[in-house]
Amino acid sequence: MRSFGSALVALLVAGAGASDASLAFRAAAQNAETVYTDVLGRERILRRELDVASHRGTQAGEPPGMLLDRVRTTVGAYEALVREFPKSGYSDNALWQGALLSADAFWQFGESHDRTTAVRLFGLLKSQYPASSLIPRVAGHVSRLTAADGSAPAVLRAIRREALPDALRITLEFQREAIFHEERVDGPPRMFLDLRNTQAVEALKDATIAFPDDVVRQARIGRQQDSRTRVEFDLQSAGRHSVYSLYNPYRIVIDFERAAGAREVGAPREVGVVPGPPPPKASARLAEARSASEGGSRTGTTATKEPPPAQPDTTAPPAPPSSAAANRRGGFSLSRQLGLGISRIVIDPGHGGYDPGAQVRGLNEAELVLDIALRLEQLLTREPGVAVVLTRRTNAYVSLEQRTAIANRAAADLFLSIHANASANASVRGFETYFLNFAPNPEAEAIAARENAGSSKTMGSLPDIVKAIALNNKIDESRDFASMLQQSMHAQLRKVDRTARNLGVKQAPFMVLVGATMPSALVEVSFLTHRQDATLLRTTNYRQQIAEALAGGILKYQQSLKAAAPKVAVQ
Repeated sequence: MRSFGSALVALLVAGAGASDASLAFRAAAQNAETVYTDVLGRERILRRELDVASHRGTQAGEPPGMLLDRVRTTVGAYEALVREFPKSGYSDNALWQGALLSADAFWQFGESHDRTTAVRLFGLLKSQYPASSLIPRVAGHVSRLTAADGSAPAVLRAIRREALPDALRITLEFQREAIFHEERVDGPPRMFLDLRNTQAVEALKDATIAFPDDVVRQARIGRQQDSRTRVEFDLQSAGRHSVYSLYNPYRIVIDFERAAGAREVGAPREVGVVPGPPPPKASARLAEARSASEGGSRTGTTATKEPPPAQPDTTAPPAPPSSAAANRRGGFSLSRQLGLGISRIVIDPGHGGYDPGAQVRGLNEAELVLDIALRLEQLLTREPGVAVVLTRRTNAYVSLEQRTAIANRAAADLFLSIHANASANASVRGFETYFLNFAPNPEAEAIAARENAGSSKTMGSLPDIVKAIALNNKIDESRDFASMLQQSMHAQLRKVDRTARNLGVKQAPFMVLVGATMPSALVEVSFLTHRQDATLLRTTNYRQQIAEALAGGILKYQQSLKAAAPKVAVQ
């Protein structure tokens, strides 16, 4: 029999207004949990469709149409739940989900109505449920949305080119976050970014910039209607490409891989495309606020000043750096012998897009681990000298091979892939951490087979993969890293659930770890298929505890090495 909650969702999606929705709740809803679960299920379907629409591309200026209408109706369903069940423990989650859905609709379609709705719902969450564990995460979202209120355009200040060994990196720098849509077309091959409510500095307006001898021949910057700017790249022999955003300052980074047989370039180097200084060092950004100028003065010439006379240094000399501790086997790996440290960390939320991972009623692995990854990022970025890159920030599909490639191109010091487990045996529960090696038992083999199901590799790749695993010179460090993550999870999660099971540190040939040039680990945070684990995973408090446990393990591993100077945050 169809549930009352399902009937309600069908009514809302069919177009019931907010006033009708409240009546529908009184007539049909059994309880807040039923309604919340059903609306959440509807949201998951919509997010898959949004992801497909984003991947295929929507021409700039095209009306969002029925998909956006359905998004707004689902947001209305969350609001109706809160009105009908204001004291329910699901109401703060409903406001959070509705606000996030509205915010993501704004970032994808660029309509101010959805930005206003998102800010309003975040405000309601903060005022009506001040004790909610979601409150600390509200400010960041509201800040981003407020900065993009359309009152002033984002300014494209610089375009930079950097030749990497296996790719060409193009970085667009802005004075604040910009909403963009990217698309790639053939005949002739090109890729473009449409930037909403954006203008370029004078030196870049209507400019054409030649990139000699590489997979991008030139970049063209053009002005469009409605305060839009298009940056178009003409391609030659370009393989796959990836696009991701970085902050402080806001940048859009595009990595174009070289197709097989494409001309190789020399050593990695950065070329300034327009006059102006390179992005600031991380330490400089921490020490002083960035100029509020919109970039016009960057293209001019500055007069040289006579340096002030040197003053005697009266400060005490810095304390000598402490050397690395021995690893768990009592030895010193090459990394420790060389005094290497940890600064840049790549966090990989598993699955995503049309690959949802493990699923049970009300829980989806891809969405769960993304939530944990975003929480973990917030915790790590509070640490001085730590830069964080995520392989995905939305429910988007990223191939297993591309995830490791992102970490390698970012010159990461550490790579962590986050997953949730599943088992045919509903009594199995607990958390475990893996490092890359051959699977020593059938259980590890089965988990590796499930997590590697999305790989595009064929049997012809087997010799290279076996070689990569056998010659992996990061095994000792990855084992140490995995051990510290597991210890931290055990200490943290036992505070919440005394019956939580520590399944230990294991090894397996996970494709997402193959080829990583830095210590790496894959963590399975809990079993979605175990009733008690799944109940805990539905709560924001438990997800936060997992994020704090992972952060603790990362920082403990970092502290076991020699402290590293902050890296330049240009990925």
